[in-house]
Amino acid sequence: MENIQQLLQISAKLFKHLSEIPKGEERSEYIEKINLMLDERGVIIKKLRLEGFVIEDNNKLHETLAQLDKGIRERLDTVMQAVKQDMKDLQNSKKNEKRYMNPYSSVQVMDGMYYDKKK
Repeated sequence: MENIQQLLQISAKLFKHLSEIPKGEERSEYIEKINLMLDERGVIIKKLRLEGFVIEDNNKLHETLAQLDKGIRERLDTVMQAVKQDMKDLQNSKKNEKRYMNPYSSVQVMDGMYYDKKK
């Protein structure tokens, strides 16, 4: 029962932490804290599985755990999408900067060579 309470506490803390997605410099600390909480949560879940824990539908505490897990997964997907979008924006800005610095790099020219196909 103690492990279930610990799992509930860490899950609630993680769910609350995932409610806001910071921008810029704070994001690396934010993601590091998410990783630490997920690792801690994983250890507790592993202990519960070794004890033979199974989620029961009629138990209110187990239902709360299932709902928290679903919410955590949804919010983690949101965080992942935000990080992916920022990485995509960064790659686009790098590509546009290269194109601005050398606008003719994509142009292919034959340097005035002419081939006569007639015989």
